[in-house]
Amino acid sequence: MRDVYVIGAGITKFGELWERSFRDIGIEAGIKAINDAGISGADIDALYIGNMSAGAFINQEHVASLIADYVGLAQTSHIPAIRVEAAGASGAVAFREAFLSIASGMHDVVVVGGAEKMTDIGDEMANAITAMAIDQEWETVFGATYASLHAMMARAHMERYGTSREQLAMVSVINHRHGALNPNAQFQREISVETVLKSGYVAEPLRVFDMCPLSDGAAALVLASEVVAKKHGNAVKIMGIGQSSDTISLHDRKDITTMDASVHAAKRAYEMAGIKPEDVDVAEVYDSSTISEIIAIEDLGFFEKGKGGKAAEDEKIALGGDIPVNTSGGLKARGHPIGATGVAQIVEIVQQLRGEAGKRQVNGAEIGLAHAIGGTGGTAVVSILGVKE
Repeated sequence: MRDVYVIGAGITKFGELWERSFRDIGIEAGIKAINDAGISGADIDALYIGNMSAGAFINQEHVASLIADYVGLAQTSHIPAIRVEAAGASGAVAFREAFLSIASGMHDVVVVGGAEKMTDIGDEMANAITAMAIDQEWETVFGATYASLHAMMARAHMERYGTSREQLAMVSVINHRHGALNPNAQFQREISVETVLKSGYVAEPLRVFDMCPLSDGAAALVLASEVVAKKHGNAVKIMGIGQSSDTISLHDRKDITTMDASVHAAKRAYEMAGIKPEDVDVAEVYDSSTISEIIAIEDLGFFEKGKGGKAAEDEKIALGGDIPVNTSGGLKARGHPIGATGVAQIVEIVQQLRGEAGKRQVNGAEIGLAHAIGGTGGTAVVSILGVKE
């Protein structure tokens, strides 16, 4: 396979963007990435869009064609435009598919976008749509929700490993601290452990501040072959990428305190990159809930199983810690427009490796990892990028 690089990155503000349309934010992110790469529309060979459920959120399907149309690529170069859906991993899977299209020699320059518009409808309907990522026949029909399934994972982790409520809260505290440094984050203010613990229950033991918000937003990347990337001084290499699957429902898993899809995706990515977990300088992991981040940092090999809560308590995952995690603010503070998240995570890693992350910059970062999850762990993608050969 050929080497593949990221040569452009762009992202919109995340939040409740009621005045913006789906196509507006998608085009904004794409134009920012294209301008960052210093290319024109004529250079683009293909377009991949990560999106979970525009049909349900905004009554619009065929979103790849929509974006290609409104950025002018449908009428000029008539490039292929492909939409990818994998729940919360939609953007990450789109990124992997774009990577493969260049690595295989099919294309030389590909744009990857991710977008979701989630706040134009009521919270009840929006939460019902996000629950489509879990098993409708064997979970939702019996009253399970996305939050309640994460609550089951949290309770199991607490009972098995002694993870405390305060340790869960520290994940949110750290991510909000990071988000306060990110001008594109939905929530740009710090919070305390007490704030988390006093917020209302969503599904015991998880409270409002343990869960990520509903969000609007978009992100985009430009990927290129080595020949093209050599013309760009700020190119970041895709060192390794792994995707894996597991059962869509929790009840079929051998252990709900581990997401096997993450474990196997990480193993494949590390092997491809030729590195170990301890070589990673900065990571963006999937924190749709505080427990999902704790499980992720264990499954990715950053900390021993059962020690993730203690790592949060000791701030080992904060800026200045052993392995800074979710410097963007993560899903919790940056926001979680589902289709955009997997791409936004990689935008943050690219900015960190280029030294462009401002006040949240990890000094000397040379290798970064992005980890995305679909549903409660039915799909996982791990991408490793670096600026050091």
